[in-house]
Amino acid sequence: MSKYELDKAVLTKKQLVEPTRAGFGRGLKKAGELDESVVALCADLTESVQMHLFREAFPKRFIEVGVAEQNLVTVASGLARAGKIPFTASYAAFSPGRNWEQIKTTAALNDQPVKIVGGHAGLYTGPDGATHQMLEDIALMRVMPNMVVVAPGDSIEAEKATIALASNGKPSYLRLSRDKTPIFSTAQSPFEIGKAYVLRPGKHVSLFGTGTMTYELLVAAKLLAKNGVDAEVVHVPTIKPLDNETVLASLRKTKCGVTVEEAQIAGGLGGAITELASEHLPVPIKRLGVEDRYGESGTPREVVEAFGLDGESLATKIGQFMMQVA
Repeated sequence: MSKYELDKAVLTKKQLVEPTRAGFGRGLKKAGELDESVVALCADLTESVQMHLFREAFPKRFIEVGVAEQNLVTVASGLARAGKIPFTASYAAFSPGRNWEQIKTTAALNDQPVKIVGGHAGLYTGPDGATHQMLEDIALMRVMPNMVVVAPGDSIEAEKATIALASNGKPSYLRLSRDKTPIFSTAQSPFEIGKAYVLRPGKHVSLFGTGTMTYELLVAAKLLAKNGVDAEVVHVPTIKPLDNETVLASLRKTKCGVTVEEAQIAGGLGGAITELASEHLPVPIKRLGVEDRYGESGTPREVVEAFGLDGESLATKIGQFMMQVA
C-alpha cells in the first residue's frame, strides 16, 4: 500500500474545490508540451471540457469535428495509427454514450492509444438532468477489452492522470465531472495508473471509493469514527486495471467492504471489486451508488443527496451494513 498525502485543508472550512475537468485542461496542455505527438479532438464542446487551453497553445494540433461523436473517435483512431496520441473529448453521455461501437471497433479492437475523455459524467452534472447525467459509462468501458478506465478523485489528480494517460500507449477512458468538487490530494500525492491508495487506515471495514465519491467516504469515515467504527478509506482512481493487491490486502485486514461510485452499481467499481473478492477472498461487500435508476435535475449537491451519496447518508448506510455483518 502506498503512502498518500492528503491536503491539509481537507474536511475543514478551508476546503478547496474545483471541477476535475479543470485539471484535465491543465494536464492536456502539459502533455502537449511534453510530447508533440499529442493532439486533441473535440465535438463542439471545447470550453466545456476545458480543451481550449490546448487549442490556444497548439492550434495546429487541435481538430474541431463538430457534433459528430462517431466521427470523433474514428478520426482519432486514424491519427493514432499514424503515430499520434489523440485525446478526444465530449460529454460522457455522447462519448462513450453515443459512439461506443466506434470506440470498440476502431480504437480498442486495434489497441490504438486513443484517449476517450468523458466530461460531465455522473450526478454532478446537476440541472442538465437524466439525459446528460451519464451513469453507465464505467460499466460500458470496463467491459471493453484493452481499455484502461480512470476516474480521478479531484482536479489535481485529473491533471496527473491526463499526463500519465498520454504515455501509457493504451486506449483509455478518463471520467470527469462538471461541477466543483473538493480537493483532497496535493501535488506530492502519488498517482500511477493501476494503483489504489489507502487514504485513511482502519480495521473494521474497507471503504472503496472512486472519482468524486472518495471525498464523501472521508467524510463518512470521520462520522463513523464517532460511533466507534474504524473505517479504512481506499481511493481507487483506476477502475481498470484494478489494483488487486491493495484491494485484497485491505479486505484481508477488515473482513468486509463497501464500494461507492457516482454511477450505476451494476458493472462498475463495485462489480470489479466483488468479482475479485468472490474469486480470492469471499467476504461481505455492500455496493453503494446509483441503483438501477436514472438521474434527476437539481443543483449538483441536491442530486447527490437525493441519491444518498453524500458523506452523512453514506455513514448511515455503512453503519447499517456493519450491524448486519457483525
